[in-house]
Amino acid sequence: MARRFLAALVLGAVLAGVLGAGTASAAPRGRVVLLGVPGLEWGDLHPSRTPNLWKLVAEGGSASMSTRAVPPPDRGVTCTVAGWLTVSAGQRSGTAGKGCAPVPRPEPDGAGARIPGWESLAAYQSGTGYNAVLGTLGQLVADSGGAVGAVGPGAALAAADKSGRIPKYADNVEGLGDLTGYALVVFEADALAAAWARMPQDEAGVPAGLPAEQRAAAAAEADRRVGTLLARVPQGSTVLVGGISDTSPAAHLHVAMAAGPSPGGRPYRRGFLTAASTRQDALVTITDLTATAIGALGLEAPRAVVGRAWSDGGDAPATTEETVTQLADADLASQVLREVRGPFFAVFVVVQLLFYLFAALALRRRRAQPAPRDGEAAASRLLVVVQVVSVLAGSIAVATFLAQLVPWWSLSAPMVALIITIVAAAGLITGLAFAGPWRAAVLGPLTVVAGVTSLALLIDVMTGSRLQVNAVSGYEPVTGGRFYGFSNIAFAIQSTGTILALAGVAWLLRARTWLALGVCAAYGMFAVFADGWPAWGADFGGVPAFVIGLAVFLILLSGRRVSVGKLLVVGVVGALLIGSIMVFDFMRPAAQRTHLGNFVQQILDGQAWTVVGRKFSAMIGVTVGNWSLTLLSLVALAFLFLVLNRPSRWGASALGQAYKLAPPLRAGLFGALTCAFVGFLINDSGIAIPAMALTVAVPLAVAASVRALQLSTPTPPEPASEPAAPTAPPAA
Repeated sequence: MARRFLAALVLGAVLAGVLGAGTASAAPRGRVVLLGVPGLEWGDLHPSRTPNLWKLVAEGGSASMSTRAVPPPDRGVTCTVAGWLTVSAGQRSGTAGKGCAPVPRPEPDGAGARIPGWESLAAYQSGTGYNAVLGTLGQLVADSGGAVGAVGPGAALAAADKSGRIPKYADNVEGLGDLTGYALVVFEADALAAAWARMPQDEAGVPAGLPAEQRAAAAAEADRRVGTLLARVPQGSTVLVGGISDTSPAAHLHVAMAAGPSPGGRPYRRGFLTAASTRQDALVTITDLTATAIGALGLEAPRAVVGRAWSDGGDAPATTEETVTQLADADLASQVLREVRGPFFAVFVVVQLLFYLFAALALRRRRAQPAPRDGEAAASRLLVVVQVVSVLAGSIAVATFLAQLVPWWSLSAPMVALIITIVAAAGLITGLAFAGPWRAAVLGPLTVVAGVTSLALLIDVMTGSRLQVNAVSGYEPVTGGRFYGFSNIAFAIQSTGTILALAGVAWLLRARTWLALGVCAAYGMFAVFADGWPAWGADFGGVPAFVIGLAVFLILLSGRRVSVGKLLVVGVVGALLIGSIMVFDFMRPAAQRTHLGNFVQQILDGQAWTVVGRKFSAMIGVTVGNWSLTLLSLVALAFLFLVLNRPSRWGASALGQAYKLAPPLRAGLFGALTCAFVGFLINDSGIAIPAMALTVAVPLAVAASVRALQLSTPTPPEPASEPAAPTAPPAA
């Protein structure tokens, strides 16, 4: 049965690929003017220094743009050449060698020009893991009968066809003549990039940052060139502006603007832009720029183009100044996040390790003292402190997302503000955990914290994943990995919270076993559905892991044993479930697909192993390179099984007492740990998944175990046996 269903999935994907394949329009409609201003950030705009760009903000849509391409070795920036090549291919591109290579000067070829070294640039893309096809944009427009022109060496890279030739090239806009006859004009205003290239380079070949005065002057010069072009743009043209690369040693979000007819035919309105690739207001990507140019010409984007066309998003503030300020603030948040993320996780790991040390000493010290007396554990203030600290520690993970409700990045000391905000949010959750009569139950505080964790992230992903954007444990828009759905870390936290919360629900319904199983299965499967559904979680690797972890929990909850055969069956079910979701997503129009549907297309195109290889390399890199999270995972597991699960100073093991008073806890812990382990094996975040899952599961298990000790009758160790009496010698 499973084989037939799998065959049906593959056949459905193939048929959808064949039947859904379309052809480009016979001829482009309208005209697109693509203005590339390498390095342009929202902080560069000023009403008097950059009046032309400032005016465009008031006339159309605007957003921050993630320009992530293929960076040079050991540096996370997008160089100018890589940015232009990414626009050309509609897929992340890069160049060989260290540092940022200069933009090649086009060589004259009749009325047009050729890019020197184009063959080498094109061949290099096959080894980047993205297989970008250079010349996709220019070739598509030329093949449809549209005229293509480029102004500037960088623009020539974006406008060239697959052979590296530009039909019409000029060093200035006057050299193109009347723009009415062109379908696509690509224009470069490279003042910022040129000024940056003159700065001293570091050991990686990346120039130093521009001083503020030089940057302002370069931005003004770029705006002057933009104004020269805009004065010649025919009425009714679609104007797209993008800051297509970095001009600083650190990656930034950049300017994206659109005016004139959109791909849907209606003019872009004043407000924020969005795209299906990000699902976030005021946030788009550089590959979306290519898709937008193609869509505005009425052409169908080839499968090699991974972006999605820009569209109208939410309303912008009332004034241009407020709009620019808000967009600049988004880049500020990304910069601050990059600066504080490393130190935060260092502090986070140290605090977690200190917590385990404190809990271990509290539970196991003074083993040589006399046997515990009745009521000693219940009256122990130390145990009360351990329980409260454990609940607080288990709340930290979800608090890293709830902290996004406060603009901590805009404060003068962002690292301190972040820590205070997270601790405050965790403190509120801890207060709720002890606020009602449920605090007296073994699984009471655990259920509250795990429930808040599950519901908060579930609601967030169903409403746009806004709490994950620029969260210290969420998405970083500058890197452009993902912008919506569950990130791998969010999945680890949410799945762990869900399974542990269901353990608490099962304990509350312990008198009605079948009702408990039904409720847990229903909510658990809904959480799995939300994790995988393209409109919400869109999580590929999370679904099989979640299904297996949930199944282990339900099997143990029902009183049955887990076997290898059962796990294999459940694993197949999880694979079929995510396979069905992927095929469903693939059968939607290409512009509406997520990465799930795109992966089906990559399977059909024979590119799946490239993606799998890139993900596997990332998983190994995270696991091997992030020793702190590996250490944290090992210490957490050692604490759970070598400290919490062994006899305490109050007699029996604390975890054993919790299992005895609240049996669903055992099912919940094993289910959550299984989910984390499988997630570690099949996701590209590697050790980060079990590390974050354990930061939720282990502290909450400590809290439940401590409460179990408080409620239990102490079990003193067995008294030493009397010495054996001497044996009389045998009779002769």
